[in-house]
Amino acid sequence: MSTQDSVHIYTAGFSFHHKPFYMSEMDGVKNYLMRLQTDGRCRALVDGELVPVESGDLLIYSPDEPYELLIGEEPNAQGELAVESGDYHIFFGGEWIDQWWAKQKRPTRIRVPLNESLISLFRQIVLEQRRMSNPYPEISGYYMRILCLETDRLLSEHPSTTPRTYLAYRMKHFIEEHASLSFKLEDVASHVGISVSRAVHLFKEAFGTSIMQYTLDVRLEMARERIVFSPMSLEDIAETSGFGSYTYFHRVFRSRFGKSPKEYRMENREQIQTGIGVRSPN
Repeated sequence: MSTQDSVHIYTAGFSFHHKPFYMSEMDGVKNYLMRLQTDGRCRALVDGELVPVESGDLLIYSPDEPYELLIGEEPNAQGELAVESGDYHIFFGGEWIDQWWAKQKRPTRIRVPLNESLISLFRQIVLEQRRMSNPYPEISGYYMRILCLETDRLLSEHPSTTPRTYLAYRMKHFIEEHASLSFKLEDVASHVGISVSRAVHLFKEAFGTSIMQYTLDVRLEMARERIVFSPMSLEDIAETSGFGSYTYFHRVFRSRFGKSPKEYRMENREQIQTGIGVRSPN
């Protein structure tokens, strides 16, 4: 990796506080800081004010930005002081990070879905940093680059951070992560802790389509890619793409793409072979 492409992880970890905690770096944290609140509540300095931070809040600070963290004075639902707070935190920097940061203005606090794909990136960076013997230290840098780009994607997908749109995007991510499995509307609604009727309304309001239609769209796209690029049988593709029966899959696939799965596979594989210049033997 060249100097221009360098990414450095200075420290990364997971903290869970059971007692009050206070940290203040009013002159700046000296490096970039990314902090994901996973459990409980706390307060942090955002735009010059100590504001409540809840699970699903991602905080990003530049090196010269003042930082203040207060844990143990946030009341819970019962009005009691909530001391517990859990978070992933990464202090990082490098030329690539400087370029990434300069590309666009980002808010200090971003509301993000606490799904496995995002948390696993934080977890993997932490695990890489804990390796006592690591012949490939640049791996953590690549994970950090992915995390930065994923943050920008989440920011672009969440133009509003109101509670209503946040719930809608959490349902959307649930569908995308579980599309290959069988689930019901009740499962989607339960994932965000609301009723089915409210889930249906919020999703349609946010994305202009129904939960079931979006699920079908994701599954069809998943199946389409596997038909072209996977050696799996069409029956296995239907099953692993979330369709309960091949008959139903065949019908909705033909309705969407104008061809049967078999015809679509044959036509697209011929185009791929032609495109890469497959030569016949001499």
